[in-house]
Amino acid sequence: MIILANSGLNVPFLQLNVPFLQLNVPFLQFKCAFFTVEKVDISTVMIHLTQRHIYEMKMENQILKSKTPKVYKHKFLNTASFGGFHHSDYQIFLDLISKIGGVDKKGRYLQPEQMQREHVLTAKEHAKKFNLNVDNSYRYLKKSCDKLMEKILRIDSLDGKKIIKINVCSSAEYDQKEGKITIRFTDDIMPYLAQVKEKFLLYNIKEISNLGSLYTTRLYELLQEYKSTGWMEKTVDELRKSFSVGNKHKMYSTFKRKTFAHACKEINHNYPEINLTFEEKKESRKVVAIKFIFNPS
Repeated sequence: MIILANSGLNVPFLQLNVPFLQLNVPFLQFKCAFFTVEKVDISTVMIHLTQRHIYEMKMENQILKSKTPKVYKHKFLNTASFGGFHHSDYQIFLDLISKIGGVDKKGRYLQPEQMQREHVLTAKEHAKKFNLNVDNSYRYLKKSCDKLMEKILRIDSLDGKKIIKINVCSSAEYDQKEGKITIRFTDDIMPYLAQVKEKFLLYNIKEISNLGSLYTTRLYELLQEYKSTGWMEKTVDELRKSFSVGNKHKMYSTFKRKTFAHACKEINHNYPEINLTFEEKKESRKVVAIKFIFNPS
């Protein structure tokens, strides 16, 4: 116990700016003109100092999450092809990556090495976010495990100088009893999920929860990159890649009807304030690009 001379104040332990003490005595006992120290239990001091050090380390590494789940993606990941994914697979992928985002206690975006690789998603949680029947959500999670493990993305390197192939997950496990999946993202994909403002887009996952097709979700995501401009132009080939149609819808008229024309109608139905329209750009008589026009935000 520390007794401050002539003050009557009792201080229960010492507060020192060191993480621990290493002393070979059971107590201290000395006097000076300002205070007297009597019978300080070193083990108690060490416990308090260690607890304080652990607390400070936890605060330093604390990650603050948004109350509203958000999707953060690098622009190159946003335009990558997710061939082989059904809409339900892609929704689960977005739900999982929405768990990654956050800031440190100083409000700084997390760097790839700070971001958690392993995440758990339950069927009930996913069903609530995407307004799904819970039984269907169980089925979708089970099926998506294989898709997430098998998926190899063909994507631009971060410097934009080459095309690379990366795996999405290094492990994926479905727990039938608990109705959940546990996945671990690869180190290769993490830089595409880190939050670098000038190269990333973000949106609330709730914004795409009611969209009924993969094409609509993908078009909505593409528009997010240009939402401040009020227009976006993509070649037909770029749209075919982003929609992951592969060899389907080879006729332009079929491709148009099944993908972006339908997607525009659905986006306008859910968000009439966007007022999304499109114009076809032709070379000779062939449509080579589509210009999407909408109200900027």
